[in-house]
Amino acid sequence: MAPTSVHAPLKEADIQSTKASSIKALTESGSVTSVPSEYSFTLNPNDQADSNDPDHSIPTIDFSLLTSGSPEQRSNFLHDLRKACEDWGFFMVINHGVEESVMKGMIDECEAFFNLTDEEKKEFQGTRNALDPIKCGTSFNVAIDKVLLWRDFIKVISHPEFNSPHKPAGFSEAALEFSKRTREVATELLKAISETLGLESDYIANAMNWDQGLQMVAANYYPACPQPDRAIGIPPHTDHGLVTLLIQNQMGGLQVQHKGKWVNWNAMPNSIVVNLGDQMQVLTNDMYKSVWHRAVVNNTATRISIAVPHGPSVDTVVVPSPELLEREGLPPSYSGISYKDYITLQQSAKSYMKPCLDNLRIHGK
Repeated sequence: MAPTSVHAPLKEADIQSTKASSIKALTESGSVTSVPSEYSFTLNPNDQADSNDPDHSIPTIDFSLLTSGSPEQRSNFLHDLRKACEDWGFFMVINHGVEESVMKGMIDECEAFFNLTDEEKKEFQGTRNALDPIKCGTSFNVAIDKVLLWRDFIKVISHPEFNSPHKPAGFSEAALEFSKRTREVATELLKAISETLGLESDYIANAMNWDQGLQMVAANYYPACPQPDRAIGIPPHTDHGLVTLLIQNQMGGLQVQHKGKWVNWNAMPNSIVVNLGDQMQVLTNDMYKSVWHRAVVNNTATRISIAVPHGPSVDTVVVPSPELLEREGLPPSYSGISYKDYITLQQSAKSYMKPCLDNLRIHGK
């Protein structure tokens, strides 16, 4: 899923040629009427999104049926969840119990962070370590980027230890509440996913050391683009963890690959989008798969999305479940690697715009 035109990896000086340290600063400079060459990303015609095919109806899961429904409703929930995990790897959760005010408050605080001056944001830039407690910047990684991304970001690790920038003033409080509430949803979903696999509800949590599991809050800022067909917010990728929860403001931009086609994901207001990550695919030995998705930009208004990846503890070595392998009579498809090392591998040049899981797949599987 690479761009049609490939450039040499960008150097530190290349990003400075835009005379802006962020895409927000660049678009607000008043000098950008077209996409600079550093940001040029053109999709192949066959990769355009298709939302009109009835085979691509987005699955919606009513979370309240899991937590407070009747036994029959709960059974139907688990059936629908399994089908969504098998067919899509993505689903939309409604009636999840996270108040609209909590979600809107988090989006507002992230917008306030992006509105800080570049000088104020500098102290939160972090290093190139993917596991920095707090990290903000633009694009992806200028050391390996072939195309700069039309996005700025702020990422914080919120579990097992909570971290937050100290500005803007309300960010920490909003992030703490948002992190706790989304983790509650993720915990219940993980139990349900265990059950859909025919395992005990606490199986995945125990196997993945969930109590010490890694949770991040990653906010992305995509300003309006003068030529949205010539830039990309985030290129096609899969997520590194077990499950990712995502919310956004009123601007869409998420596209998901389903049955070989790209589909626009038009999320319902106040819903949470959930997708499975690479560690779930390894654990289930391909029964459930992480799915390629991307973020496109528009020429109308700024989009803000907040993704909350949840994974094992960083030292957990993830391998296919021995219980599932024995039951299905299958050999393992993946070799083991610690979650920390997997994240590093995923964000390295070796995996740039390539399926990172291919590095772990056992030959012939």
